[in-house]
Amino acid sequence: MSPSAADFPGIVEVVVEIPRGSRNKYEFDEAAGVFRLDRVLASAVHYNFDYGFITDTRAGDGDHTDALLLIDEPTFPGCRVWARPIGGLEMRDDQGEDFKVLCVAVADPHQAHVETLEHVRPHRLIEIEHFFNTYKMLEDKETDVVGWRDASRARRVLEEDRVTWQAEGAGRPDGHA
Repeated sequence: MSPSAADFPGIVEVVVEIPRGSRNKYEFDEAAGVFRLDRVLASAVHYNFDYGFITDTRAGDGDHTDALLLIDEPTFPGCRVWARPIGGLEMRDDQGEDFKVLCVAVADPHQAHVETLEHVRPHRLIEIEHFFNTYKMLEDKETDVVGWRDASRARRVLEEDRVTWQAEGAGRPDGHA
């Protein structure tokens, strides 16, 4: 049986904005319905995971809930991927609290065994933390990596962010926020 939106929050739909290996930071412009180049990272780092957002969610910063996607091969901006949340990285930046849900692609057989953070190579988690600790350094912006949280915490964040998104879209005739 293939995944669907009904499997939320155990399965989520991730929209990739930035493929692994890129220094370009793309963002989805929700109002225009297009992907835009936000900036090129000033630090000598690159995204070591696919990065995007989870559909039908709204985080405290006003954007969709952030997603880090572990997948063997990089995808492309706009690619939609069914994924399994396995944990999350709690952070703070100039906008306040910033929770990033760590997911694995359901369609990647190399990630099929990954159900929790404990199934991810420890060094991989350290690399991700290092990226977020350094990627804004040369832009005079600070980030604070608080730490990894388990899958149940990630699912709670997703459920809260889904409620926010639904409340936002309740007054629109198309049901979308």
